[in-house]
Amino acid sequence: MATAASKKTQKPKAMPKKNLQHFEKRLLEERKRVLKELGHYDETFGSTPQGADGDLSAYSFHMADQGTDAMEREKAFLFASQEGRFLWHIDEALRRLYRNPEQFGKCHNCGREISFERLDALPHARYCIECKQREEDGKRQA
Repeated sequence: MATAASKKTQKPKAMPKKNLQHFEKRLLEERKRVLKELGHYDETFGSTPQGADGDLSAYSFHMADQGTDAMEREKAFLFASQEGRFLWHIDEALRRLYRNPEQFGKCHNCGREISFERLDALPHARYCIECKQREEDGKRQA
């Protein structure tokens, strides 16, 4: 009887330190890549229309050129905003890792371990594959 009670009070097993270091490295690599990509978009937004094509005039010669320029800026903004959201998710994962390493790699919904393979592919994952699948199925039905 005493062994059953002691098992209930045991803390859940934390991820090995070697794995935590691996995921920290993966998150920092992803963060570096995203910041580099965002720097590329910053250059795109910072360039003037006349500097982009070598023309000294601020106006395009043809309306189609203006439309193409506008479309390219919108596309760059869309990609930059997606990368910005991804950066936020990476930063949140790093916060979880540093603040509470015992809980890193545990599903926020059911509390089970997130598989190593899933975390290696998506080091910022918060849910195990089963809970994420249920969430996605719920979104499709709504």
